[in-house]
Amino acid sequence: MNDDITGNNSTPDPVTDWERLRRLDATEIRAAIDADPDAHATDEAFWKDAKVVLPRPKETITMRLDADLLSWLRQERGYQTRINAILRAYMKTHSSHA
Repeated sequence: MNDDITGNNSTPDPVTDWERLRRLDATEIRAAIDADPDAHATDEAFWKDAKVVLPRPKETITMRLDADLLSWLRQERGYQTRINAILRAYMKTHSSHA
């Protein structure tokens, strides 16, 4: 099995103006960070109880799926990750100790 991507990506690749970004000075970069509603400063208290969480190892399996189902899942990049998330959501819904 290889990691080749199949299907079409749902969104076009982003286009980044690297030349414009290289011309920004520190003041412009700081202003952009301060204007970003998703950027939050962190301090020592934020990191005090931080823990490193390693991802669970994955297991390679062979699974037989209906062709139309697999085709639908492969329409977007990362379909194996989505299959995992779908199965995990099902497991959590149907298990009292998951």
